[in-house]
Amino acid sequence: MSTSKSNSDQRFSTRWGFLLSALGIAIGTGNIWRFPRIVAQNGSDEGGGAFILVWVLFLFLWSVPLIIAEYAVGINSRKGVIGSVMATAGNKFAWMGSFMTFVATAITFFYSVIVGWCVYYFIHSLLNDLPTSTEIAVSTWETYQSGGWPLVSHAVVMLFGGLAIWKGVKGIERINKVLIPILLVIIFIALVRSLTLEGSMEGIRYLFRVDWRQLGDPNIWVAALTQNAWDTGAGWGMFITYGAYMQMRFGIVKNALITGLGNNFISLVSGVMIFGTCFAIMGSQLGSSDSEILELMKNSGPASTGLTFIWIPQLFEKILFGKALTILFFLGLTLAGFSSLISQLELTVRTFIDGGMKRSTAIVLLVAVSYLFGVPSAMNLDILTNQDFVWGLALLLSGGLFAFVVIRFKASRIRTEILDKNPDDIKPGRLWDRIITYFIPAASVLLLSWWLINDGMTGNWYDPFAQSSLMTSLLQWGIVVIVLLVINKWVVRKTEANS
Repeated sequence: MSTSKSNSDQRFSTRWGFLLSALGIAIGTGNIWRFPRIVAQNGSDEGGGAFILVWVLFLFLWSVPLIIAEYAVGINSRKGVIGSVMATAGNKFAWMGSFMTFVATAITFFYSVIVGWCVYYFIHSLLNDLPTSTEIAVSTWETYQSGGWPLVSHAVVMLFGGLAIWKGVKGIERINKVLIPILLVIIFIALVRSLTLEGSMEGIRYLFRVDWRQLGDPNIWVAALTQNAWDTGAGWGMFITYGAYMQMRFGIVKNALITGLGNNFISLVSGVMIFGTCFAIMGSQLGSSDSEILELMKNSGPASTGLTFIWIPQLFEKILFGKALTILFFLGLTLAGFSSLISQLELTVRTFIDGGMKRSTAIVLLVAVSYLFGVPSAMNLDILTNQDFVWGLALLLSGGLFAFVVIRFKASRIRTEILDKNPDDIKPGRLWDRIITYFIPAASVLLLSWWLINDGMTGNWYDPFAQSSLMTSLLQWGIVVIVLLVINKWVVRKTEANS
């Protein structure tokens, strides 16, 4: 039996184990670290509710339909992303699967660095007193960044990520059965504590208050779609990979809905916790105005690290049981990041396995390459910010390309031949066909085009070395696409030879 075949025979043993692993993809630092900051950046003086409305809308018009499609394509082909794209759209489009794989891998390079920050702060919170001033908090951050520690924590995270997927889907399932319940308990403890703070309701009211005028701003729509794609993992290819290990009886549509809704629920819980805590402590105890609180949440610290790593420890220091809560907060952030990281690693490893490589060899190679390519982000926050910008935006391309793959196979065919086969599952109906066939490609093209015209063509858009310019995105995307087109036939041969 070939290596590829033996891996394709692996399955999640229980629906519960599969669901927790799928939630592990969706629930990550994007929910706890990124979501509150993005809401603050896109909120008006009146509130952040307009962003949340659009973000929830895109859950049902982008993320859940794509997750359904990814599960279906994975379960039908029993291959990784490239093999699934070949089986669904044809060999000449293998480069699209390669691009999706590269985007997820490129995110892994710097995502591991961020998870490393969480690991460091968890250990630091255990061993040290909480900071009593901004100077002490900033000093902690700068000492960590300048002392070579990010390289160490990045290495530790990559090592444990490789070990987590060493045994394949069985190991992933066992780990997520432990990680995700602990993570959920931690998040809800932090939520309850934040709700007991005097003044927290002011922050929660701001979070959900809608400024209807904002719905006319396309920036809100681009930001909401990018965030939902980021924090659900839709369009990355990770659900294709887990779909290859999924049993049909688990129910594709049911699990896609649970995954998406569970993800958004945790993001909202995290938003309530962060907004409630910031408004309560900064408003009532420090006397900051709403605008000052929002400014800090939007822009504090390099690479948007200030809120999580500089301010949260200070804020928790001022409340009862603050140290314990800080330890739990960074433990939860670490677990969330790690559960997403292992699914990103498995995506690429499964692609290598489909190409004929042994799992152990694929893991060692990926861990080594990911560590090396993550070193620049670990050493320089400007590089990390650039990579976050370029490859976060590339998720719109990934989603659009995957929609094309499904359209080429025909969405209606996927629905009738795969999705409707389980009598106990929810039937998505023709509305799903239309969303995949028309809405997602149109949204991908329109929102990217709007961004290119309105934001991408401003300032130093022509500078390929700028932190977040049009040219830096086009240059990096272009290099990757050209290389993938050149090696497309070789990738096809390797994948077919081991199928």
